[in-house]
Amino acid sequence: MSESAISDQEFALFQRLIYKIAGINLSDAKKVLLVGRLQKRLRFHGLDSYARYYRLLASGEHPEELQIMVDLLTTNETYFFREPKHFEFLRDEVLPARRGGAPFRVWSAASSTGEEAYTLAMLLSECLPGSPWEIVGSDISTQVLEKARRGHYPIERNEGIPQKLLVKYCRKGVRSQAGTFLINSELRERVSFHHINLTLPIEADIGKFDVIFLRNVMIYFDIDTKRKVVEHLLPRLHPGGHFIIGHSETLNGISAGLRQIRPTIYQKD
Repeated sequence: MSESAISDQEFALFQRLIYKIAGINLSDAKKVLLVGRLQKRLRFHGLDSYARYYRLLASGEHPEELQIMVDLLTTNETYFFREPKHFEFLRDEVLPARRGGAPFRVWSAASSTGEEAYTLAMLLSECLPGSPWEIVGSDISTQVLEKARRGHYPIERNEGIPQKLLVKYCRKGVRSQAGTFLINSELRERVSFHHINLTLPIEADIGKFDVIFLRNVMIYFDIDTKRKVVEHLLPRLHPGGHFIIGHSETLNGISAGLRQIRPTIYQKD
């Protein structure tokens, strides 16, 4: 069989596998995407069918390959200052009420390559000068976490960053780094990234948060997985803290312990 061909039965195996690992419902329409992202792994292992690649993954003998498969199938597009009304809410409604004491902590729970976490870091640096704050980012993909930790992006990714913040917090690449920019070290040092699967109980020692961003990931989950993810995250949110989801998402029927105060913005009881 050609490496570019996958049968319905083989595709169903991968649908069940990625659902079991990451809670993601891979629709039938994603068959072309799966082939496009995994066919190079068949070439790498010298395999002539997706069934054989699935058996390699399911054997339990190659956990590193299982993580590569997860990385390839869960990488999502993001960008700086995406869905800006959420950052405006944080700036205008939440942070002005902030009082001294413990660090103000925000969790970017599906941080992908880090743009959301660094957007939050720019915002807190501007709004809480001289006050302690921390940003934590997490993702199921180790590949995107490596990119996030570097904070190094193609220059076209800076669209959306206000000019004032671009000048203050980003360094334009020169010579061999031309065409790129780097988040400055002072900001990167205030952001940590962790490998976390949100569909499993959160065992990482990341503490509790004043705000949790969980945006543009639950559109891939069914209702049972959404409920499970929210149940895992809520104990990490302080009472009165805010839980923010993407504009195309809803917590209808699964928001026990949360009350909606704005569209896509919830507060913990």
